[in-house]
This record gives sequence, C-alpha cells and structure tokens, in this order.
Amino acid sequence: MRIGIDISQASYEGSGVSNFILNLVRSMIRQDKSNEYVLFFSSLRGRVNKTLSRDLKDLGSPRVKLVSYPFPPSVLDLFWNKLHILPLEFFVGDVDIFLTSDWTEPPSIKAKKITILYDLIIYKNPEETDKKIIQTQKRRLKWVKKESKLVICISESTKEDAKKILGIENERLRVVYPGI
Repeated sequence: MRIGIDISQASYEGSGVSNFILNLVRSMIRQDKSNEYVLFFSSLRGRVNKTLSRDLKDLGSPRVKLVSYPFPPSVLDLFWNKLHILPLEFFVGDVDIFLTSDWTEPPSIKAKKITILYDLIIYKNPEETDKKIIQTQKRRLKWVKKESKLVICISESTKEDAKKILGIENERLRVVYPGI
C-alpha cells in the first residue's frame, strides 16, 4: 500500500501541530516495514524540519519518498480549499491513502482521505483567531466533512465537537491522543 502524508506543517517547527505530525510520521515509518510512504511538503519559505530529514536518512528506507514544492499556503488554499482543483495525485502520484492535517484539503482522484482534527476553536472561540485563518479553516472543514473517509480527533472533546458542530457521523471519527 502507498500512503501519502501532508507534512507541510513541519515548517512550523516547535508548534503542537508540527510535533504531532512529525512524531506520527516517525512512528509509522519505524514500526511499519511493509508500506511505502510519500511525504508531501509545501512551503515557500520554510523547509523540512532538520530532525525529520535526519530521521529519514537514518531510516535509510527506499520505502520513503519526500516530495517538496515551493508553494505558499495561500496558493494551496486557493487551489484545494476554494476551487478544489488539482488532485493530490498530480503532486504525489498514485496513493491508496492520503493523510491531511491542519491547513488544506486536496481533492483526490481515487485516494481515500483521512484527516487530523486538532480542535474547532474557529467555531467555539472565533474572537481568539485571525479572520483569515477562520475563513481558510471553514473552507477546509467543508471538504473534510464531505470527502474524508476517516477523521482522527486528538481528544474526546474534539470528537464531540466534530459531531455537534460539523455534523460528522460517529462512525467516521476516531480518537488518537497525541504522544509526549
């Protein structure tokens, strides 16, 4: 199986979202010895986290491929969240599963999509969030609700919010707690 993962948030080194996705990727690659991984990274100014780059080299696995594009988040928001064009397969090739997280929700040709949901602060406390972030997240979450086969929530509270606020069915929601 080929698993694609958007690791673009790794450019925000030290943030909770960056730490979560990087630790998840490291653990998956170390424990899973049979699947192939395509790691998608896009940032205009950022670069792949140095630690992850070292980990990938240390793992020395031909099963892991890093695909990087110099697109700012605003470009992918336009193509993927607003227009919902340019399927993820155009960038990463054919994958069976694609894991998204945090900022953009690409369309897919045939990949099953899974997304990570950290919180719904944009709905619960919008006054604490920049208006641009609120708009981007609402566009993204519209596609998550419509297209994601599975939504990983980082807590039971987030899972309950996903049901109540977004109307996502319980069968599509799973809780995976962040590691330390």
